[in-house]
Amino acid sequence: MNVGLLVEGHGEFYAAPILVRRIAGSLGAHCVVRTVLRQPRSTIIKPGELERAVTLLGNKVGDGGAVLVLIDADDDPACTLGPELLSRATTARPDRRIGVVLAVREYEAWFLVAADSLRGRRGLPADLATPSTPEVLRDAKGWLGDRMPRGYSPTADQPALTDLFDLELARRSPSFDKLVRELTRLLLTTEK
Repeated sequence: MNVGLLVEGHGEFYAAPILVRRIAGSLGAHCVVRTVLRQPRSTIIKPGELERAVTLLGNKVGDGGAVLVLIDADDDPACTLGPELLSRATTARPDRRIGVVLAVREYEAWFLVAADSLRGRRGLPADLATPSTPEVLRDAKGWLGDRMPRGYSPTADQPALTDLFDLELARRSPSFDKLVRELTRLLLTTEK
């Protein structure tokens, strides 16, 4: 299945396709990330802009394809903003499978949830421990950067850590579990 991704950050532009392919592989599904579109979060949530992006991605993935919107929740409640964005996106492209997932606070919080699997990798300490409330913590990028000798670079480290972190450990995060469930629905069911 062809998948189009709408993301907000420079790091996600490179990391999200890796993550989608890893999750698809863990589900026994095959997908081709046909295109990735990056727009600032402020643009994505603006009325008309999400719809424009989803329409474009829907054209690129073709019949039977899927579009996944993957952005950070930041300070917004994912349980409110996510369904609102999904409604707008499916109204714009009712003929495509559409999923919307908001990483609670930020994408990097998923690395924190699975920090045990990243010990000793990419310069992280061998005794790295998961913080007690990884999805409540503000600035997961900063938390990672404080533990990496050269700091954290979203464009270099986010794709690399995405390729390394344990997907099952990350499912302790409700928002990451939502991503797995959404990809399961998009890739393995006939439901739109």
